[in-house]
Amino acid sequence: MEQIQTVEQFREISRKEAAVFMFSADWCPDCRVIEPVLPRIEADFPGFSFYYVDRDKFIDLCGELDIFGIPSFLVYANGAEIERFVSKDRKTQEEIEAFLTKAEAKL
Repeated sequence: MEQIQTVEQFREISRKEAAVFMFSADWCPDCRVIEPVLPRIEADFPGFSFYYVDRDKFIDLCGELDIFGIPSFLVYANGAEIERFVSKDRKTQEEIEAFLTKAEAKL
Protein backbone atom coordinates (compact mmCIF):
# COMPACT_ATOMS: atom_id res chain seq x y z
CA MET A 1 0.00 0.00 0.00
CA GLU A 2 1.52 3.27 -1.11
CA GLN A 3 1.80 5.99 1.52
CA ILE A 4 0.42 9.45 0.75
CA GLN A 5 3.18 12.07 1.01
CA THR A 6 1.30 15.37 0.52
CA VAL A 7 -2.21 16.77 0.67
CA GLU A 8 -1.84 17.65 -3.00
CA GLN A 9 -1.10 14.00 -3.79
CA PHE A 10 -4.22 12.96 -1.86
CA ARG A 11 -6.35 15.46 -3.77
CA GLU A 12 -4.90 14.45 -7.16
CA ILE A 13 -5.48 10.73 -6.55
CA SER A 14 -8.99 11.32 -5.22
CA ARG A 15 -9.83 13.19 -8.44
CA LYS A 16 -8.35 10.70 -10.89
CA GLU A 17 -8.56 7.18 -9.44
CA ALA A 18 -10.94 4.72 -7.85
CA ALA A 19 -9.02 4.83 -4.60
CA VAL A 20 -9.31 3.52 -1.06
CA PHE A 21 -7.58 5.67 1.54
CA MET A 22 -6.80 4.00 4.85
CA PHE A 23 -6.28 6.53 7.63
CA SER A 24 -4.03 5.05 10.28
CA ALA A 25 -1.06 5.69 12.59
CA ASP A 26 1.97 3.68 13.67
CA TRP A 27 0.93 3.78 17.33
CA CYS A 28 -2.65 2.53 16.72
CA PRO A 29 -3.12 -1.04 18.04
CA ASP A 30 -6.43 -1.54 16.16
CA CYS A 31 -4.66 -0.54 12.95
CA ARG A 32 -1.88 -3.09 13.56
CA VAL A 33 -4.46 -5.88 13.99
CA ILE A 34 -5.73 -5.51 10.39
CA GLU A 35 -2.30 -5.07 8.77
CA PRO A 36 -1.76 -8.81 8.09
CA VAL A 37 -5.00 -9.06 6.07
CA LEU A 38 -4.55 -5.89 4.02
CA PRO A 39 -2.52 -7.48 1.18
CA ARG A 40 -5.25 -10.10 0.72
CA ILE A 41 -7.97 -7.43 0.76
CA GLU A 42 -6.05 -5.38 -1.82
CA ALA A 43 -5.72 -8.45 -4.06
CA ASP A 44 -9.44 -9.23 -3.75
CA PHE A 45 -10.45 -5.71 -4.85
CA PRO A 46 -8.30 -4.98 -7.93
CA GLY A 47 -10.65 -2.23 -9.12
CA PHE A 48 -9.28 0.05 -6.41
CA SER A 49 -5.88 1.56 -5.73
CA PHE A 50 -5.07 1.49 -2.02
CA TYR A 51 -3.27 4.26 -0.12
CA TYR A 52 -2.13 4.72 3.46
CA VAL A 53 -2.70 8.14 5.06
CA ASP A 54 -0.80 8.79 8.29
CA ARG A 55 -3.30 10.44 10.60
CA ASP A 56 -0.59 12.24 12.58
CA LYS A 57 1.07 13.68 9.47
CA PHE A 58 -2.27 14.82 7.99
CA ILE A 59 -4.24 15.90 11.07
CA ASP A 60 -5.70 18.94 9.28
CA LEU A 61 -6.87 16.80 6.36
CA CYS A 62 -8.43 14.36 8.83
CA GLY A 63 -10.32 17.22 10.44
CA GLU A 64 -11.47 18.48 7.06
CA LEU A 65 -12.73 14.99 6.14
CA ASP A 66 -14.30 14.26 9.56
CA ILE A 67 -11.89 11.43 10.32
CA PHE A 68 -11.90 11.35 14.10
CA GLY A 69 -11.09 7.70 14.69
CA ILE A 70 -8.68 5.21 13.18
CA PRO A 71 -8.43 2.95 11.38
CA SER A 72 -10.85 4.55 8.95
CA PHE A 73 -11.41 4.16 5.23
CA LEU A 74 -12.62 6.55 2.52
CA VAL A 75 -13.32 5.54 -1.06
CA TYR A 76 -13.19 8.02 -3.92
CA ALA A 77 -14.15 7.54 -7.56
CA ASN A 78 -14.68 10.05 -10.34
CA GLY A 79 -13.56 12.87 -8.05
CA ALA A 80 -16.14 12.25 -5.33
CA GLU A 81 -16.32 10.35 -2.08
CA ILE A 82 -18.53 7.32 -2.72
CA GLU A 83 -18.28 5.45 0.58
CA ARG A 84 -16.78 5.76 4.05
CA PHE A 85 -16.08 3.42 6.95
CA VAL A 86 -15.12 5.86 9.67
CA SER A 87 -15.09 5.15 13.38
CA LYS A 88 -12.70 4.59 16.24
CA ASP A 89 -13.71 0.93 16.50
CA ARG A 90 -11.54 -2.04 15.58
CA LYS A 91 -12.46 -3.31 12.12
CA THR A 92 -12.54 -6.95 11.09
CA GLN A 93 -11.52 -8.35 7.72
CA GLU A 94 -15.17 -9.22 7.08
CA GLU A 95 -16.35 -5.68 7.85
CA ILE A 96 -13.71 -4.15 5.56
CA GLU A 97 -14.59 -6.57 2.75
CA ALA A 98 -18.33 -5.82 3.13
CA PHE A 99 -17.57 -2.10 3.04
CA LEU A 100 -15.44 -2.46 -0.11
CA THR A 101 -18.06 -4.66 -1.78
CA LYS A 102 -20.62 -1.93 -1.17
CA ALA A 103 -18.24 0.71 -2.56
CA GLU A 104 -17.40 -1.46 -5.57
CA ALA A 105 -21.09 -1.64 -6.48
CA LYS A 106 -21.08 2.17 -6.83
CA LEU A 107 -18.31 2.24 -9.44
